[in-house]
Amino acid sequence: MEVLIRPYTPADWPILWPVLETTFAQGDTYAFPTDWTAEETQKAWIAVPLATFVAVSEDNQLVGTYYIKANQMGNGAHTANCGYVVPAAFAGQGIATRLCKHSQQEARRLGFLAMQFNFVVATNTRAVALWQHLGFQIAGTVPRAFQHPQHGLVAAYVMHKWLADPPQQP
Repeated sequence: MEVLIRPYTPADWPILWPVLETTFAQGDTYAFPTDWTAEETQKAWIAVPLATFVAVSEDNQLVGTYYIKANQMGNGAHTANCGYVVPAAFAGQGIATRLCKHSQQEARRLGFLAMQFNFVVATNTRAVALWQHLGFQIAGTVPRAFQHPQHGLVAAYVMHKWLADPPQQP
């Protein structure tokens, strides 16, 4: 499948909102509230991040999205943080891989030295395996950090990857 990953524009919201709403309402991969409004979701996914991207097919179907932002302010701002969503209909087609590779290129372009995912739900085994395949390491495990709707309290991982060599100290 041909996929174009491009910056989000406000014209994308009508196709992006239903995908985010469905993903967050399921409550099994993100710690976002399951009942967020369109306005709350738009603030978190579009307004707060440095940039948001969408992946669209040749017939303009939304096949994925991600945001990128600094993981922390100040002295932690050299590490990027991203969130990714691929609609269930497009799972297993390599979209998340393309999004993650694109986000790493974008992070480097923006001057980030590393990327960190703060809260990867341990039961999201496909995502954990993919991030590890793409070079991310589990830097820490937070036990019983996520209230999974089917599995109860499950762990969440902090995953990290260096994107560039750290600057030389004088």
